[in-house]
Amino acid sequence: METVTPASPGAATMSEAPRGTGDRPNVVLILADDMGFSDLGCYGGEISTPNLDALGRSGVRFSHFYNTARCSPSRASLLTGLHPHQTGIGVLTSDDRPDGYRGNLNRQCVTLAEILRDQGYATCLSGKWHLASDIHTPNDAWPTRRGFDTFFGTLAGCCSYYQPGTLVRGEQDASAEMAAPEFFYTDAIATEATNFVEAHRLPGSPPFFLYVAFTAPHWPLHSPEADIRRYDHAFDEGWDALRVERLKRLVGEGILPPDTVLSDRDPTQPAWDEAAEKGWQALRMQTYAAQVERLDSGVGQIIAMLKETGKFENTLLIFLSDNGASSEDLPLFSLEKFRARADLVPATTKSGEPVRIGNSPDIVPGPADTYGSYGRAWANLSNTPFRFYKRWVHEGGIATPLIIHWPGAGLDAGAIVDQPFQLVDVVPTVLEATRSSYPLRSVGWPIDDLEGRSMLGALRGEVSDPVPLFWEHTGNAAIRLGKWKLVREYPGDWELYDLEKDRTETSDLATEKLHIVASLSRQWQEWADRVGVVPWETILRIYHERGMEDIEAAG
Repeated sequence: METVTPASPGAATMSEAPRGTGDRPNVVLILADDMGFSDLGCYGGEISTPNLDALGRSGVRFSHFYNTARCSPSRASLLTGLHPHQTGIGVLTSDDRPDGYRGNLNRQCVTLAEILRDQGYATCLSGKWHLASDIHTPNDAWPTRRGFDTFFGTLAGCCSYYQPGTLVRGEQDASAEMAAPEFFYTDAIATEATNFVEAHRLPGSPPFFLYVAFTAPHWPLHSPEADIRRYDHAFDEGWDALRVERLKRLVGEGILPPDTVLSDRDPTQPAWDEAAEKGWQALRMQTYAAQVERLDSGVGQIIAMLKETGKFENTLLIFLSDNGASSEDLPLFSLEKFRARADLVPATTKSGEPVRIGNSPDIVPGPADTYGSYGRAWANLSNTPFRFYKRWVHEGGIATPLIIHWPGAGLDAGAIVDQPFQLVDVVPTVLEATRSSYPLRSVGWPIDDLEGRSMLGALRGEVSDPVPLFWEHTGNAAIRLGKWKLVREYPGDWELYDLEKDRTETSDLATEKLHIVASLSRQWQEWADRVGVVPWETILRIYHERGMEDIEAAG
């Protein structure tokens, strides 16, 4: 690759290595799937996450960090430093050409793995990819062809934890590896990542970039029985009382200010006191919590190996989630169409039992023969104190915990960063930390300039001037500049919030501040035109012409 130290506005700028870091750091990027803002203990949750809590409280936590509201777009942005529309992945991975997105990671972008491998790093992906429209034939959008030396994981968006579809090692089918009775996908991802770290223990080994993309806690609700039982009675108080308790802990942790107002319960959901089937409802949340705890245990396994191999002090470790908690009910569309998605759901278990799909009290979550989700009311808890969920760009859809830990770099350990940042800022941060240059071209293609800025200054307590942050997903749109956030739920009107006073977006000021609405909406449209946002009406038309429903257009 032809490389350059970027100097254009919005591009990353390189600096000298931080004092005391010695060799270039290893980079471990860990991504959770569909985990809410307040699920971790160090972000107010009651779920047991001791490993991530220790990282958060001894590293740096962010209170205003944002993803892009959905899995594929977030992964594309996280790995490229571009907005997802620029990478070809504006919705998910469906190929909607010629009028829609290709749904495939294009060649106008370059991944962090490609950049770091070119700089001498060993690279590995363990876990979920979800950036290729063709998940059956190796192609230019597979991880092995986008910078990863080694890959073990799934190419599709979600899967059974006992029998993950599209499981691949390198570019070869790896479904035989899940035949063992004890196989569980979260554990397999963690083990693969741990083995990669161990393989680089010897002096003289190259620095490494390890991308660990867990599918937990994305549906289906799968977890070993013993893990679920550890949460017996933990959620018996119900979603209303637990939301109040989470907000208190968020304030106590310093993530949110004391005057933060809890948003109302989702108006489509009953009060806990009026909810039916409370035992089953609590069991759904228990299973979700068990999935999060299992993820945390996997993180602990990776950390233990980093320490054992002497790599921990000089490892830049980043943890976040790809979107807010999911309110999705299963099946997403007709049961017949959902069952036809063999990449998502197996027809039978390993022992031949039919897999039961859906959210009803007769389907008790956890075992391999079930395929359900935890529902909107519990997702509302996961996103405490915010409104909305995955797919929306209100705070509940895009606010994520972000933990950055790098003991040898002189970070402001234990601090909480309140400055707003988003996914496009991760690549510039890693490039500055590793003293790596951003390419002008890759395999003959010109590359778009980086859209973000490095966060290293903020990690050391520096405060920078605000820059606009942008979002669009399935017609939902937002721009944030400083304290102001302009946001709309498709096909509604723009709403305006002062996030310094109203982080939970409960007091719409749009009719009072028309000049701010006009300015921000103009900036949003200029951005949308520049990065290639396809109007949602166009996507809907494509699917209607195919005889498909709006929910299928959204994936």
